[in-house]
Amino acid sequence: MTRIPPAIIADLPALTALRRDLHAHPELGFEETRTSAIVAEMLAEEGIQVHRGLGGTGVVGTLQVGNGTRRIGLRADMDALAMPETVARSYQSTVPGKMHACGHDGHTTMLLGAARHLARARNFSGTVHFIFQPAEEGRGGARKMVEDGLFEQFPCDAVYGLHNMPGLSVDEIAVVEGPQLASSDSWRLTFRGVGTHGAKPHLGRDPITAAGTFLAALQTIPGRVVDPLQPAVVSACSLQAGDPRALNVIPDVVEIGGTARAYTPEVRDQLEAEIGRLARGTAEMFGIEAEYDFIRRIAPVVNDADATARAMKAAEAVVGDKVARRFPPSTAGDDFSVFAGEAPGCYIWLGNGPAVDGALHHNTGYDFNDDAIATGAAYWSALVEGELAADQPG
Repeated sequence: MTRIPPAIIADLPALTALRRDLHAHPELGFEETRTSAIVAEMLAEEGIQVHRGLGGTGVVGTLQVGNGTRRIGLRADMDALAMPETVARSYQSTVPGKMHACGHDGHTTMLLGAARHLARARNFSGTVHFIFQPAEEGRGGARKMVEDGLFEQFPCDAVYGLHNMPGLSVDEIAVVEGPQLASSDSWRLTFRGVGTHGAKPHLGRDPITAAGTFLAALQTIPGRVVDPLQPAVVSACSLQAGDPRALNVIPDVVEIGGTARAYTPEVRDQLEAEIGRLARGTAEMFGIEAEYDFIRRIAPVVNDADATARAMKAAEAVVGDKVARRFPPSTAGDDFSVFAGEAPGCYIWLGNGPAVDGALHHNTGYDFNDDAIATGAAYWSALVEGELAADQPG
């Protein structure tokens, strides 16, 4: 049976209305001015110290209770995605081409709900920093907050994150030690040949044929080079060459781009090296030039053992035996890894219920499940009250 504090249950109508308001007014990374203003106002109303401007639109609320010396950070992301919402709802996105397709509206709401409850109950001793992060969706919001001095101004002994997960029930939480999300890196490759008439390929150096050979061989990297016991993904996601209005012209240039994913630094290094090796080898074989760039974006999210144990206790306090201790890691990325690189971290999965009509994350029909608000807010509250227990030494 899920154990939700009565005060959080009483707050649910307001929290649900807030979540739907945020959903109707999505803002992209580093543009979350309206969202951050709402967050700051609601924190201040509870007497929580508010700091704005970290990472541009980031907000940090600090609540110190008692004389405990331990300090923890709780993170929620605020940004939406640049994509249309296709399902009609009373709170459907009012901004064309933008929607909350990953549930960050729900993440923001749940952390605010916990902040309100903790500020009123004050049933802990120590310091909690409520970190509302901008620009999680690939725009580097966590890195920007750290560069702006997040952990210098708000030191943390541990930092925690969560993400909703369709497919898990709303009274279920998955807490697993070790890798949770993969690194998320980009790569770009340009093959430079010599253009020529399509009927006279022998007079040029064909980069399109080289690109085809490269793409066909690309999957030998995770399939035959990386240890088969180590997960890895390499995908080509962009290919630009020639002009469909000139189908008798072999172009000079082919541009290819894609993504690479791994769970360990060693495999991440291996993917960078092997994509480049294959590119250079292909270019050599066809007598053309290759320009290769590997862009490191987000490191893997790997849960610290001690922080995971603390998160497990909090989850058990809320959902009891509905804690999933085994759950497959995701090949998606999350720049929570930047925060977890500064302090021991744990990232958990909160049930979002069935994927309605197959609408998973980043789908134009996705929606955060309001029935998960209570569980999420209760989990955050239990984590703080457990880790910063008033009757234990700081």
